[in-house]
Amino acid sequence: MTDNADTPAEPDADGKGARKRHWLRWTALAAAALVLAAAGTGWWLYRKLDSNITTDTTAADELTRYEKERPSPAANAARNILLIGSDTRAGAGNRKYGKDGGTQRSDTTILLHISAGGSGATAVSIPRDLMVRIPSCTKPDRTRTREQFAQFNWAFEFGGTACTIRTLEKLTGIRIDHHMVIDFGGFKKMVDAVDGVEICLKEPIDDADAHLKLPAGRQVLHGEQALGFVRARKSLGNGSDTERMDRQQQFLGALVNKVQSDGVLLNPTKLYPVLDAATKSITTDPGLDSLRDLYDLARSMRAVPTEKVQFLTVPRRPYSYNANRDELVQPAADQLFARLRADEPVVIRPGGSGEPEAAGDGPSASATPSFAGRNAATASC
Repeated sequence: MTDNADTPAEPDADGKGARKRHWLRWTALAAAALVLAAAGTGWWLYRKLDSNITTDTTAADELTRYEKERPSPAANAARNILLIGSDTRAGAGNRKYGKDGGTQRSDTTILLHISAGGSGATAVSIPRDLMVRIPSCTKPDRTRTREQFAQFNWAFEFGGTACTIRTLEKLTGIRIDHHMVIDFGGFKKMVDAVDGVEICLKEPIDDADAHLKLPAGRQVLHGEQALGFVRARKSLGNGSDTERMDRQQQFLGALVNKVQSDGVLLNPTKLYPVLDAATKSITTDPGLDSLRDLYDLARSMRAVPTEKVQFLTVPRRPYSYNANRDELVQPAADQLFARLRADEPVVIRPGGSGEPEAAGDGPSASATPSFAGRNAATASC
């Protein structure tokens, strides 16, 4: 019996068979090279984005010291993330907004509650002028502050993120699982990465302090304009921080809607610039400082319908002893905190920052409290 394996293949009369095998061999090699190149590029991009993120280990170390006094984790594996907008003037991108005095306060603070299973997300603005009990905190120079009753945004100046988290946890009984800090420059980069956000203005804006001059009507705001819009205070409405928080919620709702409706999260070409801007702009805790962690967070948010992404301000009113400060409205505030702790739905009714309609507020009050706010599906124009 002849062993065909040892018999050389008979070439075609014109050599086409050999040339075909030669072409197939080089095609396979080229394909393999492309696959390896793509894999290498993907890994390089992943490492680049991953290395962009700044990790805040100081806050994590400080919070560990006070673990016994902190609230229990959220019910049903829900997550609570504290978003802090810092008013620092340090760095080239922030100096134009004022003199760097070596300190910073939380210009914007939002508690983001993501329900278990991605059934909903509720973003609660915490007024910077809210009068609260701030615990004794460790300062950057390792000395300690005394416990005191002061406005909320002082906590960030006293002891950074850890002091802010401890203050909020004591106020609400809600455990903060993660945090993100972003400054002025980072916010602008994020907005530019999604190619701007559309808003509508009933009246023109001319605010020198916020570096903002806009006509009335429908328009797309890019980085610098967007930052001015969410920071503007003195020249808009009654000049209150409450109205400013309402504008911030309006803008963030439009941003969420833009990202979801524009297919950003499903399109790698659109997603990469957003991820690059985001990872360069934020400082996070060690539990949220990798691209995989941020991707998991974005994926959980992607599953939430825009009408279930809600924005509201914690029930507040002018402080009794100083109209320029705020205090909580009770029992509405505690009812809101209780629902977030238990991962129960928060009912939002259309309206700016009016008085809450909460259970126990009168004979006609419903069993479930409702709060003035908006959702991301509400058109900004």
